[in-house]
Amino acid sequence: MARPEKIAEVKAITERIQNAQSMILADFSGLTVEQMTVFRSNCRQSDVDCRVVKNRLARIAADNAEMPVMKDHLKGPTAIIFGPESQVDPAKLVVEFAKENEAMEIKGGFVEGQYLAPEQVVALSNTPSRDELIAKMMGSINSPARGLAYALNDVIAGLARTIEAVAKQQAGAAG
Repeated sequence: MARPEKIAEVKAITERIQNAQSMILADFSGLTVEQMTVFRSNCRQSDVDCRVVKNRLARIAADNAEMPVMKDHLKGPTAIIFGPESQVDPAKLVVEFAKENEAMEIKGGFVEGQYLAPEQVVALSNTPSRDELIAKMMGSINSPARGLAYALNDVIAGLARTIEAVAKQQAGAAG
């Protein structure tokens, strides 16, 4: 019979799998405790959830979440990085960290239930995040209005310079 804490852990993992927009699987076996602490801190700052779980429990959770393909990638020490708010942020975090810490190895990932090979995770990390896309879109929307404002300002400034020149000319002719 399963212990209640293991049942609760499987339930928690299942919920994270179901609620995640993306997940990245990484082997962290060569990292020091300090490096892993820094990585987890980076995850928390980006609203990304990093969990190191027993593979046996994660396999049960993958079955419960109807993601049996995930079980094939749960071998050896595995950290699962869940992105509940973003498809891109977990990939960006893991790829950036793996560049600086060669001991972290990307095993793969999942977006909307589809498996991503490690090179696809790297490609996903190069995708702009939702916030970056919104900022670019707002810049594009603002650009024509800003151009119009500058053009109108130049016309008004030119008119003001012309009026000032005419006023100086008339003052010189009258004096």
